Amino acid sequence: MHEAAVGWSHSNRRMTALVILRMLIGWHFLYEGLVKVLNTRWTSAQYLLETKGPFAGFFHWLVINPARLGVVDFLNQWGLVLIGVALIAGLLTRYATIAGILILALYYFSTPPFPGYVYAKPAEGSYLIVNKVLIELAALWVLFLFPTSQTVGLDRLLERKAAPEASHD
Repeated sequence: MHEAAVGWSHSNRRMTALVILRMLIGWHFLYEGLVKVLNTRWTSAQYLLETKGPFAGFFHWLVINPARLGVVDFLNQWGLVLIGVALIAGLLTRYATIAGILILALYYFSTPPFPGYVYAKPAEGSYLIVNKVLIELAALWVLFLFPTSQTVGLDRLLERKAAPEASHD
């Protein structure tokens, strides 16, 4: 059957795929954040102490001061939750994708899968440079380049609401 007959164009399929990708990544962020928020004993201290690579000194510095570690833990937990909610809802998605890219970059560079680095906790697979964190970061970059929330998301409603106000100026 011809695509036009069923109203399912290449553009619609691409947008649907991108929206699904946005929501799946959003769910992953939301879930990871909620697991940390709901576990009152969770802290990033052990993870940060095990960091390797060029930024290890910075990550270790974060752990030294308990107040600073508390801020890092709070920002990590609630950052994940808020990024997840925003991506799922299509709300402020440009900011959410940038925030997601930044937090994933921090995760990636705290435990880079580079030759010569050995971690106490074994990796899920045999990674060499590319791991799931880098792949998810790249997927967020795609979502940043091809935004979906103006088509499917709360950003669309915000844009409509702002448009009449802008025309009155």
